[in-house]
Amino acid sequence: MKLKEINRTAIQAWSPEQQHPIYLAAGTSAQQLDATFSTNASLEIFEFDLTDPTLAMKSCGSFSSPHRYHKLVWGPHGIETEGMPSGVLIAGGENGDIILYDASKIIAGDSEVIISQSEKHTGPVRALDVNSFQTNLVASGGNESEIYIWDLNSFSSPMTPGPKTQPPEDISCIAWNKQVQHILASASPSGKASVWDLRKNDLIIKVSDHSNRMHCSDLAWNPEVATQLVLASEDDRMPVIQMWDLRFATSPLKVLENHTRGVLSIAWSVADPELLLSCGKDNRILCWNPNTAEILYELPTSAQWCFDIQWCPRNPAVLSAAAFDGHISIYSIMGGSNDNDITAQADQLSSSFGNIDPFGMGQTLPPLQLPQPTTSQNTVTPLKKPPKWIRRPMGASFAFGGKLVTSDNINPTSQQTQQSAGRIVHICQVVTETDFIKRSNQLQTTLTSGNFLQYCQTKIDAAQNIFDKTVWSFLKVNFEDGARGKYLELLGYKKEELALKIASALDGHCKSDEANMLEKNSSAEENAEPPAEEISVSDEIPVDEEERVLEKTSIIEDSTSPSKDAMNLKVSKDIDGLITQALLIGDYEAAVSLCLHDNRMADSIILAIAGGPELLVKTQKKYFTKTQTKISKLISAVVMKDWLDILKTCELQNWKEALAAVVTYAKPEEFSSLCSLLGSRLEATEDTELQAQACLCYICAGTVEQLIACWAKAQESNSPLSLQELVEKVVVLQRAVQKAQRGIAPDMGALLAEKMNQYASLLASQGSLETAISYLPTDTQQVAVQELRERLSRALGQQPAVTAVNPAVMQNVQPAAPAAVPVQTYTPHQPQPPQTAAPSGPPQYYHQTEPLPPSFGLQSPVSVPASNPLIYSQQYQRPQNGWNDPPTLHRVPKKKKIPDNYTPPAPITAPIMNPLGDPSAPVPPAMQTHLPQVPDQPASPANFTPIQQHPLGPLNRNPNMPKLNMEGAPGAPIGDVIKSIPTEKITKKPIPEEHIVLKNTFEGLIHKCLAAASDPQTKRKLDDAHKRLEYLYDKLREQTLSPAILGGLHNMARSIESRSYTDGLNIHTHIVSNSNFSETSAFMPVLKVVLTQANKLGV
Repeated sequence: MKLKEINRTAIQAWSPEQQHPIYLAAGTSAQQLDATFSTNASLEIFEFDLTDPTLAMKSCGSFSSPHRYHKLVWGPHGIETEGMPSGVLIAGGENGDIILYDASKIIAGDSEVIISQSEKHTGPVRALDVNSFQTNLVASGGNESEIYIWDLNSFSSPMTPGPKTQPPEDISCIAWNKQVQHILASASPSGKASVWDLRKNDLIIKVSDHSNRMHCSDLAWNPEVATQLVLASEDDRMPVIQMWDLRFATSPLKVLENHTRGVLSIAWSVADPELLLSCGKDNRILCWNPNTAEILYELPTSAQWCFDIQWCPRNPAVLSAAAFDGHISIYSIMGGSNDNDITAQADQLSSSFGNIDPFGMGQTLPPLQLPQPTTSQNTVTPLKKPPKWIRRPMGASFAFGGKLVTSDNINPTSQQTQQSAGRIVHICQVVTETDFIKRSNQLQTTLTSGNFLQYCQTKIDAAQNIFDKTVWSFLKVNFEDGARGKYLELLGYKKEELALKIASALDGHCKSDEANMLEKNSSAEENAEPPAEEISVSDEIPVDEEERVLEKTSIIEDSTSPSKDAMNLKVSKDIDGLITQALLIGDYEAAVSLCLHDNRMADSIILAIAGGPELLVKTQKKYFTKTQTKISKLISAVVMKDWLDILKTCELQNWKEALAAVVTYAKPEEFSSLCSLLGSRLEATEDTELQAQACLCYICAGTVEQLIACWAKAQESNSPLSLQELVEKVVVLQRAVQKAQRGIAPDMGALLAEKMNQYASLLASQGSLETAISYLPTDTQQVAVQELRERLSRALGQQPAVTAVNPAVMQNVQPAAPAAVPVQTYTPHQPQPPQTAAPSGPPQYYHQTEPLPPSFGLQSPVSVPASNPLIYSQQYQRPQNGWNDPPTLHRVPKKKKIPDNYTPPAPITAPIMNPLGDPSAPVPPAMQTHLPQVPDQPASPANFTPIQQHPLGPLNRNPNMPKLNMEGAPGAPIGDVIKSIPTEKITKKPIPEEHIVLKNTFEGLIHKCLAAASDPQTKRKLDDAHKRLEYLYDKLREQTLSPAILGGLHNMARSIESRSYTDGLNIHTHIVSNSNFSETSAFMPVLKVVLTQANKLGV
């Protein structure tokens, strides 16, 4: 893309890399005239300002010179010392002059800008170059093989690199080596290049082309390889650029040929050695990769020769080209648009004419109407590859599984080219959560060994607070015998301590709350001074005396009472009499009701026991209704086994007592739901301490999902360690529930699946891929879980298991573990016994779902699916021929020998389905032929679909017709009755689900090729291939292909999906060369034809 333009026919030079802003110096070119034929000469400096949208460059300074120039260079000498802040301009004149200019003074507009000058050369100075290591050294070349080395610090006395070459000739170009500071090269129009060593002060080598037609116009050293240089030929008969290596100087290393006429100038980019510019008499400016001789870029130029081209030292993407049309153009190799150039030309035309009347017609010119070119004409394509200065010197990226991938671009050594230099890629494992991985490994070890008791005890010992210790204690109980008893002990109820308390209470040392209350009331009454008449005798009797009084009273009562042997059944009219009457007639319920009415609770319970279970339950309910004490509800729940009401109404502060009662009395089938109910009440309260205790209830209940929800609510932090704590508790609880359910794993909820997916992702990010995939749930349909499983499977080199099963094809799936065996020692499974199907329905097929085989490789073990062969009623074996082989010949069975007494049968004059001699009789229903409905199958020459026939039965013979002897007739059934041959329809097995992708991929590719093909012969090949692929599909149905071939076919399918047909052909060759020919000859040539046609058609 053109950036700027200078309307000068001049020699150019860019300011040094250290100079900012960027300047371009232009000196009037010798032996050239501009359009005005002016003989004046000048040296101008222009500023390169990309902020200005116009093409014109701003002139910063100008100096009228008496000299015209053949060569102009701008060196950085003096910039660092600030003696000359913009460096030195060195010009080679047409009269042997070398003039030094102070660039800063030209920019400032001073009149005294010349630093020094010399006329040492005898002819024009056409070659100049500044040493990049010692910027005070300048080399110049002129006529008569004159080469001088100038020191800018002492300009008056130059030195020579060695003796002059013979015969004397003009020096057309000169260049310092970019790697070795004392090596200098010069070239002459005769095509010879000389290399000088200034330390030896001598010529060390000459390079020349044997064709002797090489007229050297320019030379340039490789910026990185010290022994390589390029020479440009301006001869129209040999418009080439030769790349030489001085170590092999007998012939050019490479020849760049694309110019049609002589090359006038070249420039090798210092910033990127893979960019070489050239311009020539064919009006073209080309950018080459000299290492590959490939053209990377062609600049849009005018219809004039470009005689000088240079890279900008400070901005490596910018270059300048001086042409004979009087313009110096500045371009960018990064692409862009030429709209500014077109607009500038239109503006120039408009400004030239303006709105005046140029032809005296009294009318102004209408506005200039420019055609609107298309975008494609204005847009310039950039380089084919990014230049070195915008390439990343190094790169780093995190990959799946905690892998850190880093790369760096190592600079090639002198013995290597940049193209062949290796690139180093480092892959390392990054672990940021060491404590998390350590604890995860401990958990994984416990899951493998099953030693959960020791694991829980370790967690109890390491617990930081009482709550964690309690949680792990509850989890530990699940793996011990007598779990409920251990739960009671953890809740503070130990049988030994309770027995001691009960014994103490029975000894009289402990009283109930009611007794204590009565005792307090009695003591209060004693402290008060009651009236004298209210004091009873009993209050003054001591305890011992009171006991003696009671004994005497009982003796008196016993003496006055009737004998114990005599029973009084007298029926009175009081309550006792009514109870007696009810008992005498056997009405227990009425007796119980009377006892309850009289508040005789003990009698009512005893009678209810005698009355049966139903009466006892009713009595218990009435008792608990009438009796209201602090523990009556508890007693009611114990007796009635109604713990649901207790858990719904109890105070949550007494949650331990409620949980202990459930642990003691709840039935096994109710235990989990009751514990969950108590946990839900605790979780719903606003007290944070009680909310945390809900976890213990969920642990007792074994409800993993509720435990996760409660724990996630209590944990505010999302750190990896908090997630690890949750997973530890959940996994241990899962194993406990699985143990309690005799090996049946609990169901996986959505929240648990989400947490496990998060945990697996975290493990994968730390590089524990195998551990991560073991924690992923298998019975969930969450998209995130399935995606992570697929990524983990691919990262581990496994094929993700096929989870989607077509219910129409899959019937009675029987899971079976695949046998993992190496490919070389593949042994097929023995066929299972056939399944007997009902005769009225279709046969039942047993299909095994297996993961796809791993990626194709001879050394990798694969999973061999167990085969369940389909038992046909009649089997049909296809010929195992190649798809181009001739069909197999089948011999016609020999006809039966005709006996001597053979009598030919009567001619058939009626359909065979009708009775003989009665054509009009209707056909019996049992004799009608019904063709089966066969599903659509791909067209194949080997398809075999026999017509289903029904038994014809005995034919009704016309009694008027004579009985014929039909024995011995050739090809006819033997006997009186035509016997039918029973045949059944052959139904093909479905292709296994894991191999359906092969059929879809291959047929899809054939359809694409058919759509793109225009040649009838190609279409016939593809049609034939489509038919013959049925051989492959049959082998897939029968599961007779070896795992190595199956793996290779799946790799071919993947290469087809990525349109890498060349890789597919390579895999095809590998399969054919490493497999049994008889196993693959029926279909592998077909696949080769399809892949070849797809590659040719570019579908």
